[in-house]
Parts: sequence; structure tokens; C-alpha cells
Amino acid sequence: MACIIALGCKVNYSFTGASIAEDVKTVSVKTFQSYAPLANANISQTFTEALKDKFLSQTNLDLIAKDGDLRFEGSITGYNVTSVAIQGNETAALNRLTITVKVKFTNTKDEKLDYETNFSRYTDYESSQNLASIEDGLITEINDQLTQDIFNKAVSNW
Repeated sequence: MACIIALGCKVNYSFTGASIAEDVKTVSVKTFQSYAPLANANISQTFTEALKDKFLSQTNLDLIAKDGDLRFEGSITGYNVTSVAIQGNETAALNRLTITVKVKFTNTKDEKLDYETNFSRYTDYESSQNLASIEDGLITEINDQLTQDIFNKAVSNW
């Protein structure tokens, strides 16, 4: 009896730490619209593509347009620049760009793994730097962190 139960719950593991049930074959990611004031105009597209790329590069799942076995949808709800590391002359040595996304994850094969939560990550940069000249690089760095967090929570029992 124990062997039958164990065989019924096959899980594929990858070198990335993902544990995905054998019957999960596809993933779909809806476009994450930006509702964050002052957000970069490309943030919706760059974040959505970064999340797709994360699953393509770290799993053997097929990316489909909609109705995947694993489904992601949500929105970008925060895009803020704040001052940090205030110096003695009351000027900031560093600024911090923070991006927040709201994610709804649905696992059609195991609803116990579904979640809806916010993820937030940031990176600091020298206040002497012009944000417009480094913004794309900062967004890429933050997207890498956010998508790894979302990936981990969805498929790595994080």
C-alpha cells in the first residue's frame, strides 16, 4: 500500500530546487499591468517577460498563452524612489528604488499550493547618479530578485 501511494505522487526535481509534480506540463503568465504611479513605461512588459523567462530557463514546462497547469497573474502596485543613508548635511548618499508586485498563483493540479500575495524588492544607487540613465539596469536587477521569489514560492516549497 505504501508503494502505491508513493508512486501516485511523483515529483520531478531540477537542479534549481524546483519540485514540480509530474503531471504539471505547462505554465501561463498573464501580462502584469502597472498601476504604480510614476512607474517606468516599460515595467509591465519587462516584468512579465522576466517571469516567463524564469520558468523557461529553470524548468522543462511549456509556456502557453493561457490556461496553463501553473498560472500567474497580477499587477505592479508599487514603484517608489526613496532616500536612504542620510548624511550629516541632511542629503542622501543613496536612493532606493523599490518595486512591488501583487501575484495570484494557481496550480490547477494541487490547489493547496495556490497563493495570492505581494512581493517587494529594492536596490540602492548613488544619489549622484541620474535615475533615468541607470533605471533599466536597476529594473532588471529587481525583476531578477522578484521573479526568483515568485518562482521559489510557487515550485520550491519556499
